[in-house]
Amino acid sequence: MKFDIKEEDMIIKPYNTEGPIYIREQKGFFQRIRRNLGWLLMLTFIAIPWIQYNGQQAVLLDVATQTFTIFGLTLLPQDFMILALLFMVGAFALFFVTNWLGRVWCGYTCPQTIWMLMFSWVEQRIEGTRNQRIKLDKSQWTLSTWRKKITKHSAWIIISVLTATSFMAYFIPAKSLYMEMLTFEWSGITSFWVFLFAFCTYGNAGFLREKMCTIACPYSRFQAVMFDKDTLLVTYDSERGENRGPRKRKADPKELNLGDCVDCNLCVEVCPAGIDIRNGLQYECINCGLCIDACDDTMEKFGYEKGLIKYASEKQMEGKKTNPFRLKLVGYGALTALLIISMFAWMLQRTPIEASVLRDRNALYRVNYEGLVENPYTLTIINKTQQALHYSIAIEGLPGATLSSPRATLVKPGTMKRVPVTVTADGYDIERKVSKLQFIVTAQENASITITKDSQFYKN
Repeated sequence: MKFDIKEEDMIIKPYNTEGPIYIREQKGFFQRIRRNLGWLLMLTFIAIPWIQYNGQQAVLLDVATQTFTIFGLTLLPQDFMILALLFMVGAFALFFVTNWLGRVWCGYTCPQTIWMLMFSWVEQRIEGTRNQRIKLDKSQWTLSTWRKKITKHSAWIIISVLTATSFMAYFIPAKSLYMEMLTFEWSGITSFWVFLFAFCTYGNAGFLREKMCTIACPYSRFQAVMFDKDTLLVTYDSERGENRGPRKRKADPKELNLGDCVDCNLCVEVCPAGIDIRNGLQYECINCGLCIDACDDTMEKFGYEKGLIKYASEKQMEGKKTNPFRLKLVGYGALTALLIISMFAWMLQRTPIEASVLRDRNALYRVNYEGLVENPYTLTIINKTQQALHYSIAIEGLPGATLSSPRATLVKPGTMKRVPVTVTADGYDIERKVSKLQFIVTAQENASITITKDSQFYKN
C-alpha cells in the first residue's frame, strides 16, 4: 500500500510562532539529567551567599565599595585583569562545548531554561496536563479558572521575588538582606533592584519563555559558526523514520510502506522551543534531549529500536566516524586551558597590597630652617586582604636621607588610605638635582606583604 505525498507535505514548516507553547511533561534519561542538574545549579545559586569563610561571607560583590570578595580573595578595580580573564575563559569554554555538544549550555545549564521549565512545572501542577491547560485557556472564565490562574501567578511571583533576593545576596550581605526583608526595612535602592529582577524573572520565565532563546539571545544566532560536521546535535534519522505515519502497534510498517516514525507528534509537544526536530537542524533547538526521551518512549511501546532521534553528528548520520581531535575543537580547548593557566599564574603573582606615590605638585621641594631640603609626598596604600593591617614605610636609594612618616598606619580590609610623608636630605650631599629613591611599604603583621614604589627627590 502506497501513500501519495503532496507537495505541501514536503515544505519544511517554520518555527511555531502562533500562540503560546504548551509543553508536555516528559520522563526519561535526558530529562532526569536536565532536572537533577537544574536543581543542583539552582540550590548552589541560593546557597553560595550563605557560605562563610574566615568569619565573613565567602562571596560578596560589594559594588558600593568596588570590592569583590571571593573565598578570601579580595579583588579591587586594580584587579580588572583577572575579571577579564575569567570572562574570556567562560567565552572560550562555551565555544569549546558548543563545537563538541552543540547548545547543551542552553538545554541544561542556562538560567533562562532552568527557570522557564521550573515555571512550566509549577503550571502543570496547578493547571494540569498539556491538554488540560489548552482546554482551560480556551474555556470561559469561571471561578475555578480564576482560582487556578491566581494560584499559578502567585506562585510565580513568590519564586521570582525569592530568586531576585537570592541574586541580590551576592551584592548585599545575605544575613542583613534577609533580616531586613522579614522586618520590611529594605532601603529604597534595595527594593528597586529586587523588584526589578523579580519582574524580569517573572516576565522572562513566565511569559517570554522560549522567545528569549530564539529572539533575544544572540547565542542562538552565532552558534552556527561554531558547528561542524563532527558536532553532536539532536538529530532525526530521516532514512529510518520516513515515510512517517500512524499505525497500530502490531502492524508491520514495511507492509504499510512506512518508516519507524509513527507521527505521534510527541517530539514537538515536549520541546520547550516548540520546533519539530524532524524538519532538520534549526537554530531554535537548545539540544535539551527531551524529544529523544519522548521518541524513545514511543519506540519502546511499538517494539522498535530506540535512537530514531538521538545525539549524533552529521558524519555519524552519513556512516562515518567523528573526529575528536579536529582543529577547531582542539583550538578552543587549548585557548581555554591557556587562559585558565594565565589566570592562575596572575593570581599567584598578585600581591595583597597596592601602593602609589604622588608628589606634592604645589611644592616640589622646600628648605627648612636647618637648611635641609624637604620633599613632600602622599602615599596611597590599599589593603587587599580581609584583615586590618598596620603598615610601616621606609625609603632606600638616597644615602643620608630621613623619612618623616607615621610609625604604623592602620588600613582596614579592602580599603585604601592616604598617608602624607616627608623625605629630608642635605642638599650638599646630593650631586644631582633629581635623584631616584624607593618607598618600601611593609605590613607589620606579615613581612611577606610588602611593595616597593619608585619616585624622585628634587633639590634646589
